[in-house]
Amino acid sequence: MTRTIGSRKLPLLAAALFAALLTLSLGASAANAQDVASAVRAKLDKSQYKNVQVSVDANGIATLTGTVGLYEYKSDADKTVHKVKGVTAVRNDIEVAGATVPDSQLEKSLGEKLAYDRVGYGNVFDAITLQVQNGVVTLGGHAHNYPNRDSALGLVATTPGVKDVIDDISVDPVSPMDDRIRVEVARAIYSFPSLNRYAIDPEMPIRVSVQNGNVELYGMVDSEADKDAAFIRANGVSGVFSVKNYLQVANQPAEKQKNP
Repeated sequence: MTRTIGSRKLPLLAAALFAALLTLSLGASAANAQDVASAVRAKLDKSQYKNVQVSVDANGIATLTGTVGLYEYKSDADKTVHKVKGVTAVRNDIEVAGATVPDSQLEKSLGEKLAYDRVGYGNVFDAITLQVQNGVVTLGGHAHNYPNRDSALGLVATTPGVKDVIDDISVDPVSPMDDRIRVEVARAIYSFPSLNRYAIDPEMPIRVSVQNGNVELYGMVDSEADKDAAFIRANGVSGVFSVKNYLQVANQPAEKQKNP
């Protein structure tokens, strides 16, 4: 005689089967998360990460906590963990401990380093700005290529006292026309008798930033006459669409300076 299962028992059996499968799935997910966490810890098995803790949830999201001595280590940990198989996302809550440096001192130190960064590699065509607030460094302005931008970011990341880095640097578009204009504007400015002294010290050049034929001048000059001369010389270059003069005059408040 064949027996049939009552209609009331079918939902109960289905619920029990679902619960068993869910338990197995959760157990497998938990075990997999533990394996991924172990793999992450193995990748971070270096002295600079000795105070870093790792957890991975069932969705593969890795959370990093603890402290490191430099911002560079926090950034590198993030990049390293993203490459671990099974990690779907990284929540980087690592804090940068290390030295605490006053913002004004840190800004001065970084400004000097950035001024000489990539000398000989076209840094006269970069106009990278710098702001520091509570140890958080924001880099903005323009870099004329990606190597110069990356070098500036790397320099800041390895400086003691930097707690975080915000990258707002715009990289100029690749353009043979802009490349020609950069060189010709620089020649026009630095070949002028009253302006050629600004080419002597790599820290104090008149910086020439170009985007799609539009020229921007940055840096510090000694007088309004030098500022005006640089503007006129840049405007005389063939192919230049516009010139914005952001040159500052030494010992003159920025708000009183004009931008032709």
